[in-house]
Amino acid sequence: MKGDQLNIHHQLIRQCQAGDPLAQEHLYKLYAKAMYNICRRMMNDDEEAKDILQDSFIDAFRKLPDLREINTFSAWIKRIVVNNCINAIKKKRLMLTELNEDHDTVIEDEDDFEYQKFTTEKIMSAIDELPDGCKTVLNLYLFDGYDHKEIGQILEITESASKAQYSKARSRIRKMLEENGNVYVG
Repeated sequence: MKGDQLNIHHQLIRQCQAGDPLAQEHLYKLYAKAMYNICRRMMNDDEEAKDILQDSFIDAFRKLPDLREINTFSAWIKRIVVNNCINAIKKKRLMLTELNEDHDTVIEDEDDFEYQKFTTEKIMSAIDELPDGCKTVLNLYLFDGYDHKEIGQILEITESASKAQYSKARSRIRKMLEENGNVYVG
């Protein structure tokens, strides 16, 4: 069954590469929700997330004929979405200010903090409250799987600045959860 699904998926991408609008609509429906979630998480604004999602699919469909490895489509579209989000954040000039080398200190995480006590909604709400710089680094590291060196290259900051922003984000989330943490899972 998975082989048949994979062949149908490959066929759909090939039809999109040929410019078939029905295939593009079908492919959009397959990926839109997951890609929107990335946009929403990074932008913290529904309308901006929707705009970036649309722009990302326009970019993807325009560049799709050049995609050589159909098996990489999922990672490829995700990269387009993440890059478009980062570019939008840079345009808004709300990017994190690079920390001076002498301020690139990373606070060690407390290993005993129990995030599982909190609802997903509570944790995501705390993430939404983070400053844009911290939130961007946290999202790229935790949810998108980039390491700090890659994040530094993407955001044009030092690796240690990325680590510091990540540590700052985790510390702020813990503090928010502790202060407002009266909703537990359990």
